[in-house]
Amino acid sequence: MLAPVLNLPRPAPLPRFRPPHKNIPQTKIERDHLLRTIRHYVAGKPLTPPLSMHELDLHAQQILSGTQTDPIYRNYVTILINNEIWREPLAAVPYHRRLLLLPKCLRLETKCPALFDGFGLLCRQCGLCSIQDLQAEGERLGYAVLVAEGSAVVMSLIQTGKIEAIIGVSCMSVLEQAFPYMEAAAIPGLAIPLLQDDCQDTTVDLDWVWEVIHLTSEDRTRRLDLIGLREEVESWFTLDALEKTMGPAQNETELLARGWLARAGKRWRPFLTVAAYQAMRDQPESALPFDLRRIALAVECFHKASLIHDDIEDEDQFRYGEKTLHAEHGIPVALNVGDLLIGEGYRLIAASEVDSDRKAEMLWVAAEGQRKLCAGQGAELAWMRHPEPLSSLRVLDIFRNKTAPAFAVSLLLGTIYAGSHEAVADVIREFSEALGIAYQIRDDLNDLGGGVESNDLTAMRPSLLLAIAYERARGEPKSVLEALWRRSLKDGITIDQIERWFGQFKADQRARQLLETFKEEAVRSLHKLDHASLKGLLRRVIGKIFNPTEIKGWCHQVEAQKGGGRLPIADAAG
Repeated sequence: MLAPVLNLPRPAPLPRFRPPHKNIPQTKIERDHLLRTIRHYVAGKPLTPPLSMHELDLHAQQILSGTQTDPIYRNYVTILINNEIWREPLAAVPYHRRLLLLPKCLRLETKCPALFDGFGLLCRQCGLCSIQDLQAEGERLGYAVLVAEGSAVVMSLIQTGKIEAIIGVSCMSVLEQAFPYMEAAAIPGLAIPLLQDDCQDTTVDLDWVWEVIHLTSEDRTRRLDLIGLREEVESWFTLDALEKTMGPAQNETELLARGWLARAGKRWRPFLTVAAYQAMRDQPESALPFDLRRIALAVECFHKASLIHDDIEDEDQFRYGEKTLHAEHGIPVALNVGDLLIGEGYRLIAASEVDSDRKAEMLWVAAEGQRKLCAGQGAELAWMRHPEPLSSLRVLDIFRNKTAPAFAVSLLLGTIYAGSHEAVADVIREFSEALGIAYQIRDDLNDLGGGVESNDLTAMRPSLLLAIAYERARGEPKSVLEALWRRSLKDGITIDQIERWFGQFKADQRARQLLETFKEEAVRSLHKLDHASLKGLLRRVIGKIFNPTEIKGWCHQVEAQKGGGRLPIADAAG
């Protein structure tokens, strides 16, 4: 019997999406590339803030022309430039000397019970929007938090001398009004624009906000290029790089194992190992030791072995756009390769150049993680022998046991290798549990719409969407969904029909709420962490793993007031 999930976190508000704005890069890859370009540009220039609107505009033109970036992104580039030149000065300002300015249009206007006073909105903590959580976290850190608009409030606070830095979340109009006062007072400011062009019921990239409000000079990893770090980790998995780290392959089984390691994959687990190691270092920007590759490769060995075995157990035929190992070479060969990879993982840890105590601790953590992972997979296999409808709580419990241990092992191996473990282990395990559940929910949501190689519905595996829909359905849909749970679905019912019921019973919406809830739970677990660098890095890692929401645009009312032309650099106040 699976244990029920207790103390489920409060569901996060469901994001609301609007049409994209043409003046913002539309993909995360484009925005990340542009941000890295700007950081490199700013790092190579003796730019001393504050810069005037004219100076910022000139630098934006240089970046656009030098990188052949579309000129329609000019205004967005100025925001990133100004943010970058103020980033370090703001990081040095204590939290209690900062102002977090939030817009009232983040609320659900028709349902919001809050009142207003002379300083702005008085949040009633109803949980309908993101204001509650941002305000609570800001105040917990020591920020002055205002949910208000207009330059008069900002000016009055600056003039008191008690505010030394501002983080502004708003439409371009408010950012523009605040910029002259911040420039005149030389107040560090970072700006986070709203996600779309409506002036009510708006949203914001919460990952961006949470990263910025936690920015502190005590975090030695704040300058780390996580994209570059991940690319470096990815480079360790070519066949040539694997041979350099692991030695030449001695037989056909080892060749198959190396080929499987080199196959496509997200590499999140080895990346987490390296990121955790970097966070614990005194100089996280220095070169990575070659020996660390052994630990990162060990983590990926364990992961790829589990995928080989899972594919056999689930009878999946494709992964990464290619045949699974057992589909191509047969089950006996695939089982043997998976077993070899587990052995390789332990061999690589044992071969690492660390003292015997750390080596023993890493081996113990890896073994314990392997046991928990097998127990989680075993619970799913036990259900498959006697399939029956599962509640959403029981599905989440399967997610907890199947996915969370791998994230915990990845992070713990990195911290142990760095020489620090005991003080952070409990928080890492709690963080990994929430992260693992969120990761698995995201995979469930990604299965929607078909086109995936390994779909829980087509394979008739426990699915959160199926559990939620079954709990909410009545009549014929409930009978059909129960048959699906029992793996006895009759002909004539298609996956498209099942997914339509997901929409009808709002199972997808509930799953997205739970995804945001467990992401938030992962963030909240970091409150107990005293290590500023590890806390800051893990917070940013969440945003990288879950792909921050697309930036959708600016306030259309402001654009109308400006005649549809390019907004002045004042809009980029921070």
